[in-house]
Amino acid sequence: MDGQLPLVLLLLLLLRASGPEGQDPGPGAPEEEPPEEEVPEEDGILVLTRRNLGLALREHRALLVQFYAPWCGHCKALAPEYSKAAALLAAESARARLAKVDGTAETELTQEFAVTAYPTLKFFRDGNRTHPEEYTGPREAEGIAEWLRRRVGPSATRLEDEEGAQALIDGREVVVIGFFQDLQDEDVATFLALAQDALDMTFGLTDQPKLFQKFGLTKDTVVLFKKFDEGRADFPVDEELGLDLGDLSHFLLTHSMHLVTEFNSQTSPKIFSARILNHLLLFVNQTLVSHQELLAGFGEAAPPFRGQVLFVVVDVGADNDHVLQYFGLKAAEAPTLRFINMETTKKYAPAPGGPVTASSVSAFCRAVLGGEVKPYLLSQEVPPDWDQRLVKTLVGKNFEQVAFDETKNVFIKFCECRGPRGAGRGREGLCGLCRRPAVLDAPWCSHCKEMAAAWEALAEKYKDQDDVVIAELDATANELEAFPVHGFPTLKFFPAGPGRRVIEYKSTRDLETFSKFLDNGGKLPAEEPAAPFPEAAANATTEPKEEL
Repeated sequence: MDGQLPLVLLLLLLLRASGPEGQDPGPGAPEEEPPEEEVPEEDGILVLTRRNLGLALREHRALLVQFYAPWCGHCKALAPEYSKAAALLAAESARARLAKVDGTAETELTQEFAVTAYPTLKFFRDGNRTHPEEYTGPREAEGIAEWLRRRVGPSATRLEDEEGAQALIDGREVVVIGFFQDLQDEDVATFLALAQDALDMTFGLTDQPKLFQKFGLTKDTVVLFKKFDEGRADFPVDEELGLDLGDLSHFLLTHSMHLVTEFNSQTSPKIFSARILNHLLLFVNQTLVSHQELLAGFGEAAPPFRGQVLFVVVDVGADNDHVLQYFGLKAAEAPTLRFINMETTKKYAPAPGGPVTASSVSAFCRAVLGGEVKPYLLSQEVPPDWDQRLVKTLVGKNFEQVAFDETKNVFIKFCECRGPRGAGRGREGLCGLCRRPAVLDAPWCSHCKEMAAAWEALAEKYKDQDDVVIAELDATANELEAFPVHGFPTLKFFPAGPGRRVIEYKSTRDLETFSKFLDNGGKLPAEEPAAPFPEAAANATTEPKEEL
């Protein structure tokens, strides 16, 4: 018995050394730091680290966390809106809280949650650390707050009587009510899931027979009520297939818009999110009575094309120069029509001088949709000094002769020229690095701006090599049928020699890598694989739709 006592003591010592759970962390395991007793805040936003995330998740059952980088321009733009959203939620004592994590300092958290882009926002519900929901909402304060409200509370109001239903309909411009005979049906879950993200509409639902009767319904139906156009649109639920989320979403986006929408900073996001690829634009000067009189005929032509062609009015007297320039128009050319397919970016114009009437608008639409009208391409005139600067200026009319000169190695940057020489030109395109909208009312895309210096330096380096041409082409003012450009900047290399070869450059955008690419005949040495552009990797995001 005495001989066994040292063994027992040894086991007790080992258990104590291995921690409260009796498990040895093993060699090389990181030493656990004591958790913080309180989560610090900045401007009403919780500041999270590896040490206090668990505590925050336990204390707050609904937590939206922003992973950011101090140097990220998109994060800096989001910061004031994020703080305003926190204040809005605090003022109404909402259960949801906002938090942030400096991803550059908390690399263990960015790895744990697979953060590859800044800013990235994730929503944690009920302390669940393993399956956060990706934030897909707006980047302005009220939109952030509303996105959270619809996740911590009901996304649709339960309606029990006619008074409540009518009050809901009267209180908003667009109201969507789901009429379901059984609120436990899976179609109701589909309806509520859509309501969580359709933040620009108010939702209700009911199973009350008296409300079915009041609104003339005999079967499950989603009804959109609106204070414009026809006032109401019905979406019957398929009795066999049930409620399809995609079909319902498209229906609501289509019918929640006016038959004719005026283009401005408030309506443009909805115009491009409607997923209607064909847009017909009427350019008018709203200060002129003769132009105002054309709006009635334009609107009269719209109903047969609902869901297929979006009818848009652009006031040339307002702040819409970027739209005019995108279509190659001057204000003096109004009134006039233009048609564009947003997927192909092909543009169409009617015969010049024709009237703008309901019949002419309808005929033009049908002709474009029927393939009877050829698209047109934009091109600026060749500047007299196009070859006098280090970076040569190309336009549609001199592109072919320069790019496919068999005696030259031509490296071209297809860009949105928002700098001093191109101020005011362009449209809202996608940055070729971060794939975010590059310009409209926002500053010139930061990635394009940062690359400009490297491009000038490249031209300086090769200025004495007669067989190398470094050039740029404003892809928003000059269109090339063979080279549609959907991102800024896009870089293409046209090597000397026959065959009209084209090589797209997809590597790091700096002077050293550009030079290696050129010196190696249009490819990087095999021993130096292309590395992702640091800020591009940090700012990569879901690719948005290309906009005007």
